[in-house]
Amino acid sequence: MGAKMPMRFDRRQILISGFLLTLCASASAQPGGNLVVALGASNTEGRGRGRTNGGVNRPQAFPAQLEAMLRAQGIRATVRNAGIAGDTTGGMLARLDRAVPKGTKVVILQPGGNDARRGIDEGTAAANVAEIRRRLEARGVTVIMLEALGRIGGRENRDPDGQHFNAEGHRNFAAWLLPSVMAALR
Repeated sequence: MGAKMPMRFDRRQILISGFLLTLCASASAQPGGNLVVALGASNTEGRGRGRTNGGVNRPQAFPAQLEAMLRAQGIRATVRNAGIAGDTTGGMLARLDRAVPKGTKVVILQPGGNDARRGIDEGTAAANVAEIRRRLEARGVTVIMLEALGRIGGRENRDPDGQHFNAEGHRNFAAWLLPSVMAALR
């Protein structure tokens, strides 16, 4: 066995290695540049379930359409769809830390109507939404509320089930959200 030779690096190799490590670390920390999470129920996911199982495929749901619109505006962003059909505000609160990872800049919160359908009183639902907002804002995350979807999407943009929206309705949500999300990412 021979003696080990010490490895020698010149100053330029060390600087280049450090630069590449920094570049890789920052790229992995923020996929797509800015992370936006759409947290909600069926109209966020794009799909219904049970008696009202209308909806669209995920690539047509408003989170995917919003991401495409942001990128068309030159904004590097990833919009993660954290919608679950049938979810309640209590469910969203329970999965908040898993659904909204560290580094998220914006959360689009769509509480939906599942609380009322399941007999959860308005006070409890409002307290859950307030706690979600409090926790996110404490982390420096901007919260954009997506309520009264019917006024944004319109009846002509609904699926035959009357509760879920077609691709045009989701496009309307994305277009309505675009200015607010752009402002929050600046």
